[in-house]
Amino acid sequence: MTITQTVTIPASRRLTIDVPLEVPEGRTVLAFTPAPLPDSAAEDGLDFEGDCPLCAKYREPETGELRPNAETAAAIREGRAMMRGEIPGKLYSSFEEMLADLDKDDD
Repeated sequence: MTITQTVTIPASRRLTIDVPLEVPEGRTVLAFTPAPLPDSAAEDGLDFEGDCPLCAKYREPETGELRPNAETAAAIREGRAMMRGEIPGKLYSSFEEMLADLDKDDD
């Protein structure tokens, strides 16, 4: 038996639940699932089901796959090459050492 009731969660996060008489006494499991957003909530571009406007701009129209820009694609290739051992990775003894190395690349 499944009973469904949509409720509004107050700021206190406290609910009082009246259980229908059809539900037998004893142990039970309560499951909480967020309700879908109304259509008006999706209009602000922040709905969790779709893309943000920036992400949508980088999707391939035919496949829906993300296409990163050239700099991001190069960084992904470099990271994968490091994971395969084709390029040696850098290890640092401290955060300051890493920052100094990053600053050196800016020159």
